[in-house]
Amino acid sequence: MPIIAPSLLACNFLKLQDECNLLNESEADWFHLDVMDGRFVPNISFGLPVVAQIREATSKPCDVHLMIEEPGKYAADFKIAGADHLIVHYEACPHLHRNVQQIKTLGMKAGVAINPHTPVQLLQDILHDLDIVLIMSVNPGFGGQQFIPHSLSKIQMLRQRIDQLGLPTIIEVDGGVTLENAKSIIEAGAHSLVTGTTIFKAADPRATISRFKHL
Repeated sequence: MPIIAPSLLACNFLKLQDECNLLNESEADWFHLDVMDGRFVPNISFGLPVVAQIREATSKPCDVHLMIEEPGKYAADFKIAGADHLIVHYEACPHLHRNVQQIKTLGMKAGVAINPHTPVQLLQDILHDLDIVLIMSVNPGFGGQQFIPHSLSKIQMLRQRIDQLGLPTIIEVDGGVTLENAKSIIEAGAHSLVTGTTIFKAADPRATISRFKHL
């Protein structure tokens, strides 16, 4: 079964406790939290205080995706706020190995995200250090975008390499994931699906999560 990580970027923040309760009572595996700084991506979302409050509202892993510049400055603060996984962007980290080691030293699972234009081969020399690779299947910054089809070949290529090396690295896919394309994403080799709009805008979010879980 795939790991289902609903993105709270698409939730109703006026009812954040209710939305967290909904996920707690569902078959969702992780809470995916998108942090945007308005610099690395052209949007601003939420930061440390919201992550800390969500941490208090769930016992499920908090999968924190930093779409920010200079993520190393804030890694320790996100650990304190309650992140279980910390994902940084390849494109934002000129000293990526240092960032990954920092995350691991702080006791979190380390992930690296790559944008649609970034080849998966660029992770070759650090793949063995990663717990998660997040393939962005849309350009980061906004929810509700269309899945970029070329992402499937990137997933396939990365899965083949991970399997060749015998690594436990999780492939997570974020962007435009729907009930219509999720099966093809899983078949390409993804382990974890991030989806926001499809879940939180559904008439029955719990049932939608269950459908993703049992594809």
